[in-house]
Amino acid sequence: MLQITPELSIDERDIALEFVRASGPGGQNVNKVSSAVQLRFDAARPGALPAPVRQRLGRLAGTRMTKDGVLVLDARRFRSQERNRADARARLLELLTRAALAPKPRRATRPTKNARERRLSAKHARGRIKRLRREADDD
Repeated sequence: MLQITPELSIDERDIALEFVRASGPGGQNVNKVSSAVQLRFDAARPGALPAPVRQRLGRLAGTRMTKDGVLVLDARRFRSQERNRADARARLLELLTRAALAPKPRRATRPTKNARERRLSAKHARGRIKRLRREADDD
């Protein structure tokens, strides 16, 4: 089990890892070894995630989430397959942690009386400066 929050965890069996060849540094080794990791997590599977978390994950993931609800993460930052695997898991964990946090509801507030007075006095002062400038130009 991969623990996301104290209340939320996902089963390791829901994470599929596929190893592919990576471009970039590695010399001749890059053509022989599949060091890049493609992690797939089916978030749309029933019971995988609660609905609000799944929706937030979809917004956070953007194009990394397929239309079927499968999250696909490519990790090819490192030369070693093991480090790429750890990087992909860390990125999945970070995404799921951010999606698990419910946004704080916004409370409507009103400006204080002093704030309104400061705003109006600043507008009057600015208008006076512009008016003085305009009268100086007319002469």
